[in-house]
Amino acid sequence: MERTPPRIVMKFGGTSVGDLDRIRAVAKRVQAQVNAGCEVAVVVSAMSGETNKLVGFCESLSPLYDPREYDAVVATGEEVTSGLLAIALQALGVNARSWQGWQVPIRTDSAHGRARIDSIDGEGLSACMKAGQVPVIAGFQGVSPEGRVTTLGRGGSDTSAVAIAAAVKADRCDIYTDVDGVYTTDPRIVPKARKLAKITYEEMLELASVGAKVLQTRSVELAMKERVRVQVLSSFAEEAPAENGHLPGSLVVDEDEIVEQELVTGIAYSRDEAKISMRRIPDRPGIAAAIFGPLSENNINVDMIVQSTGEDGMTNMTFTTSRTDLARAMAVIEAARPDIQYGEVITDDAVVKISVVGVGMRSHAGVASTMFRTLSERGINIQVISTSEIKVSVLIPADYAELAIRALHTAYGLDAA
Repeated sequence: MERTPPRIVMKFGGTSVGDLDRIRAVAKRVQAQVNAGCEVAVVVSAMSGETNKLVGFCESLSPLYDPREYDAVVATGEEVTSGLLAIALQALGVNARSWQGWQVPIRTDSAHGRARIDSIDGEGLSACMKAGQVPVIAGFQGVSPEGRVTTLGRGGSDTSAVAIAAAVKADRCDIYTDVDGVYTTDPRIVPKARKLAKITYEEMLELASVGAKVLQTRSVELAMKERVRVQVLSSFAEEAPAENGHLPGSLVVDEDEIVEQELVTGIAYSRDEAKISMRRIPDRPGIAAAIFGPLSENNINVDMIVQSTGEDGMTNMTFTTSRTDLARAMAVIEAARPDIQYGEVITDDAVVKISVVGVGMRSHAGVASTMFRTLSERGINIQVISTSEIKVSVLIPADYAELAIRALHTAYGLDAA
């Protein structure tokens, strides 16, 4: 029986293709996979800083720019990179050709600037790969039902890569970044943080949603839905060979691939948090809808929510939103005051959210109590708590963030030996 060559999608972010020398280095990495007998497709972002420059051009000409023309402008960053990398690969003797989103085609909805992928026709790419050619695809972009270029929003190239990997039935999607894998927490804060060989889709999704910036949340959601195995690894470190069957980066995989589950897999944090406390609200049916409905209508996301009711028929409501949305949230709350009839509102943006994540929580008790005891022993006051099946999050004063992360990392036995 003829052996099918491995099929890999390689994605390189903006810092990985930041200048011509880095593009040449990327070309050599791609060449190494081709020489190893793999069928390869590459997805690229714009060169670092390029998208911001193009967005600035649009905003300078008109703050109320047409989103369709905005997409036509900002999509060119990825198109330039894909053409340059194809040239660099050809210079190394690799058969390569650049592809734009509409050529694949990557079909999206019509939400310009934040489009979602509807479908990808992988036949053309698959035929190209099978014939020994490397397609170099502009990430972050697609084509609307009306035939116009669309962009997928910040971090959209990760989503493009995972979607293409699903469409061509790739064995793996390798996402090259400026870190060499997924760690138990931020190694800049905890030098003893460990790189994880494998992590489940659910854990990665929770970590991404609560502050870890290794992968874009939508790309993890899509990988989990399509069961695409994703490897996170560095563009800048020397490519280490696989050891004992382990790849050099961190693999994001189905839970079935991980034999022994850790109680806690990782600790994430988010500094982009603000707390809003509304005091003395009449306790009546529909009051939560009166508060959170207008916020939702204004696309303001609310995260942690705590309600406490007194015996005097009044209630207090505390919740969090992103720090960048605080001013807009306060404007919406003030406009809704006649309907809500609250007494006062107190805000605090000097807070940080700390989250512990692990699928092992499903079958083990005591994760939350360990967290609370550890923080209490360090004199750290918990302001808000929220939980899910595999996550416990707390809101604490921002000044205690690094102390809390280090203490929890040790308490859960995550420190490297």
